[in-house]
Amino acid sequence: MIKNKKRIIINILMVVLIIFLIRLYIDNNVLTTTYISFTDTELPENFSGTKILQISDLHNKSYGKNNEVLIKEIEKINPEYIFLTGDMVSNKDVDFTPFFNLVSILGNKYKCFYIIGNHEMDLTNRERNNICDTLKSYNVKVLDNEMVELVKNDEQINLYGMWYNPKFYIEEEFYLENMEKIMGNSKTGFNILLTHNPDDFEIYADWGADLIFSGHVHGGMVRLPIVGGVISPNRFLFPKYDAGLYKYNNSSLIVSRGLSRGTTGLRVFNQPELVVVTLQK
Repeated sequence: MIKNKKRIIINILMVVLIIFLIRLYIDNNVLTTTYISFTDTELPENFSGTKILQISDLHNKSYGKNNEVLIKEIEKINPEYIFLTGDMVSNKDVDFTPFFNLVSILGNKYKCFYIIGNHEMDLTNRERNNICDTLKSYNVKVLDNEMVELVKNDEQINLYGMWYNPKFYIEEEFYLENMEKIMGNSKTGFNILLTHNPDDFEIYADWGADLIFSGHVHGGMVRLPIVGGVISPNRFLFPKYDAGLYKYNNSSLIVSRGLSRGTTGLRVFNQPELVVVTLQK
């Protein structure tokens, strides 16, 4: 009788373990796509209906051979613009082939824009320059603390890309004057900002960004019901901005959960994510 009870308990534990391992595999390897409809009365009329795909925190991961699984998902979405919001490789990588294979396809099919994340900042200048030069050769626009205009007919959106020293991620506060020193003053009109770290959302909003795209937090790595993400890469518990759409005054922030677990840790109840944003007037 006692042996039977032990056997039943062991069998239950084995089933639970198997279910958990399957869930762990899904959360670290199976893509999901999140669709967000963004509405703003200040959006230029000609951009209403524009579809944007955000790809963040790939960390050089490959979904299938030559990232063919990821590429097929992107082709199904068929975005007008693709925003690559940093940490597309990891600071320990010596071979960037998985990422380069991806952008070699995307750059020739879509209008792609890339910003540097904290992992790219940690690379040597030579490695970082190699990435930027390679992206440019694949028709990907590298936004190096600068602005470009997205134009439709006679209307435009100002698209900014910003990166800053990683010391502001953990060691020091980031203030509006820091941002103005890096980017200057925002222009009038509708302003989209790509910047890897979402922590300073209020600063970006006060600066003049109407819509911000960020990543970095990996959805909090482990996600719990109601609570959300548990930990950020900055080693902060329960990050304020971990995933999804946030509002502050007249500005909005979209945070991607990203596509990889980074260099450490595991994703739990937190599938890799592509984010599709449709702009609406």
